[in-house]
Amino acid sequence: MATTIWKGHLTFALVSLPVKITTAARGESVSFNQLHKADGSRIKMMTFCQAEDKPIPRSEIVKGYEYDKDKYVVIDEEEIKKVAPKSAKTMEILEFVKSSEVDPVYYESSYYMSPDGAGEKPYALLFKALEQTGYAGVARITMHNREHIVILRPARHGILMHTMYYQDEIRKAEEFRTDTTLVKDKELELANTLIESLAAPFEPEKYHDTYRDNLMALVKAKIQGEEIVETPAPAMAPVIDIMEALKQSLAAPRKPPVKEEVLPAAAAASEKGRKKRVATAKAG
Repeated sequence: MATTIWKGHLTFALVSLPVKITTAARGESVSFNQLHKADGSRIKMMTFCQAEDKPIPRSEIVKGYEYDKDKYVVIDEEEIKKVAPKSAKTMEILEFVKSSEVDPVYYESSYYMSPDGAGEKPYALLFKALEQTGYAGVARITMHNREHIVILRPARHGILMHTMYYQDEIRKAEEFRTDTTLVKDKELELANTLIESLAAPFEPEKYHDTYRDNLMALVKAKIQGEEIVETPAPAMAPVIDIMEALKQSLAAPRKPPVKEEVLPAAAAASEKGRKKRVATAKAG
């Protein structure tokens, strides 16, 4: 079952409804522990006091803000709670904007926003209104010790919430420009045809992390004492005239959407992980 990471009220104008926020997606990777090379025992990280030159328990650790070189002011959790803004308990929609106007570069993390308690009907009303108008809500919420500006947009079954990067967090890239005068009409026509020939419905289940699968295959092989099979080096196509490359690409038979070299046993590990994720989703 998904863990609720925020509960409070969503407000816009005079409308208020209780909602809860759960994580919609998270990255998955293979984790390794740090071991002592000499004997294979696990390394334990210790918290160490520089002044007393000795390790200390985590119960003796407090938060401190460095306001000058080696000078700190101690801040406790209760003091932090006292200065939390209203958005720590109430998420206010500030305005509505066209979804098409929001550049995806601003998107940070994704969450499901669900109705809580008596909020089912006003939630459904907001969902349908966003769906029909093409607008998204811009709201303010505090969570994870930070105030976020978020986008609320209708998805297939409900409202998705995306935390946003602030304007000053988006890196400027003045050199990020494209000189379209370099493109010839015939080249563009062939490129468009090639794109159309590779077009397909978006089916995210087609794609998987081959690197993670290969790492798990490596782990399994090491456990069973099997030989490690090296991934074949990719065959790079020679650099040729762009028009000739486009023509050859169109003439070549269409390949599956994902064609990665997977080490032996990686496919089985991937399928096992997929079944586990499906079972977890059903249980939630």
